[in-house]
Amino acid sequence: MEQKIRIGHIEVVRREQRVASLFGMFSSLIAIFLALVAGGVVMAVVDINPFTAYGHLFAGAFASKTGCANTLIKTTPLLIAGLGLSISFRCNLINIGAEGQMIVGGIAATAVALYLPVSSPLLMFVFIFLAGFLAGGFWGAVPGILKAKFGISEIINTIMLNYIAIHVLSFMLDGPLREPDNYYPQSAKIAQEFWLAKILDGTRLHAGFLIALVLVLFYYLLFYRLPQGFRIRTVGYNPKAARYAGMSVSSNVVLAMFLSGAFAGIAGMSEILGMHHRLYNEFTSGYGFDAISIALLGKLHPLGVVLAALFFGALRVGANAMQHVVQIPIAIVYVIQGLAVLFILTDTFFRTYILTSYKRKGLKRRKRA
Repeated sequence: MEQKIRIGHIEVVRREQRVASLFGMFSSLIAIFLALVAGGVVMAVVDINPFTAYGHLFAGAFASKTGCANTLIKTTPLLIAGLGLSISFRCNLINIGAEGQMIVGGIAATAVALYLPVSSPLLMFVFIFLAGFLAGGFWGAVPGILKAKFGISEIINTIMLNYIAIHVLSFMLDGPLREPDNYYPQSAKIAQEFWLAKILDGTRLHAGFLIALVLVLFYYLLFYRLPQGFRIRTVGYNPKAARYAGMSVSSNVVLAMFLSGAFAGIAGMSEILGMHHRLYNEFTSGYGFDAISIALLGKLHPLGVVLAALFFGALRVGANAMQHVVQIPIAIVYVIQGLAVLFILTDTFFRTYILTSYKRKGLKRRKRA
């Protein structure tokens, strides 16, 4: 009798896992579809044909070589920062500071590119990359240390550090990094030999996209193949159990926040070297805040984050074409983004409801046995 109950319990658990996996696989796609439908309803209310609008939106993002390249350009910082936030979220840490971490990564990368006396482009890129990586990582590690040592909320700290980073950027552009004899608050242009190379002829698509793909592979290996990723996930799931198993909760919290910030710093560095080639205010274009939505929409899975970043990148590029042709406010794109996140958050409710129903059925079967 006990053996039958145990076998029945294992079957119920396996069924629950299959249901959760399948629902998680399709919930993001469902959320995007519902967001597009809701956005279409908003368009219809103001007498705009949603099919025409969406046609121009996706044509602007994918129908030409330039459109595809621009979509991948917008996807690159969103993908890198989204992966970074996924690292902290897997450790159950709510990092709202990717915007500030991108900013300090861009500041450090620009300072090294302008003032470090290195002539070799390859060696200079290594230094610039490390500058962005370490600066962003430091900006993420600070709230991680405060969380690990003193239990101070990382949410408040990362939000406040965003504002500090913004004002540090303004100070640097009004002082140490300001281009001499220039009216605008911006740095001097970085030497062209230190720019990220273009990887598609006739477009602005740069090697930062390849860096993003390498980081996707790193993220996959970290959390699905390496023991350190398992430790970070375990600390996120149950800190007490992790501590009982001999894992250092504090060090994993700090490491997760460091890596999260480091990824955002790389995103800032890629924007400077790949697109703008100089530092100026608001160079991040809000990518750090959109990355929060991307991590959630992608369910912290590397493939999911890639698709979510591509979706948001396409919306940013296609919105311009949609606005130009259909004369619809570009704000509708932000409505769609917000609705997608809102719908994905309902996944928790439906997942809990479905799994609870399976558990109840499993209990009934075990009682009959």
